Amino acid sequence: MQKLMKTLFTIAMLFVAGCTPLIDRGVKKPVIYFYPQETTEVDIKLTLDGEFIATYPKYNDGWKIVAEPDGTLRSLDGTKSYYCLFWEGTLNYKPDFSTGFVVKGSETEAFLEDALAKLGLSERERNEFIIYWLPRMQNNAYNLISFQSQNYTDHALLDITPKPDTVIRVMMAWRALKESIDIEPQELDGLERKGFTVVEWGGAEYTS
Repeated sequence: MQKLMKTLFTIAMLFVAGCTPLIDRGVKKPVIYFYPQETTEVDIKLTLDGEFIATYPKYNDGWKIVAEPDGTLRSLDGTKSYYCLFWEGTLNYKPDFSTGFVVKGSETEAFLEDALAKLGLSERERNEFIIYWLPRMQNNAYNLISFQSQNYTDHALLDITPKPDTVIRVMMAWRALKESIDIEPQELDGLERKGFTVVEWGGAEYTS
């Protein structure tokens, strides 16, 4: 029986590929972008089935910011500006590797460009994702990659007021492989960005 383990948004689990237990490497850079259609004061609550490790700006009992249509975020008093909200934390969460992709390290850049576009990330968002993750992945023989959906979002509840028209949350669980394995391909279905749009991306690395 697989044991549910605590994770750093890179969450530990038992991975059935020879029943090898995986060790989490820590939550890595979940960031949240806001694109309202007009200047909007936004109240954000992020409820974790776990604990925060770090937030920027400081989370306190939530984030309260003013969001501009170009994605710029400002403090309510107007003294500070940001381009995103950042958090890391532990989650009582078991990633799903029942479907996914096995990608050669040398082909990871091209794979991520294509996959992230299908999932709805903009060019800038894709660039920032790849700049962060590619150095950790490109020199591996293979990478096992699975994008998490409701099984992740159920453990990191995002409550935003006013309610966005579109919410895109991309969380990549992955591990390095020495050899290729067979896995059922994952279907990638993105959302069309309409109206007030919120985008989150992050990743979770596992090692055996």
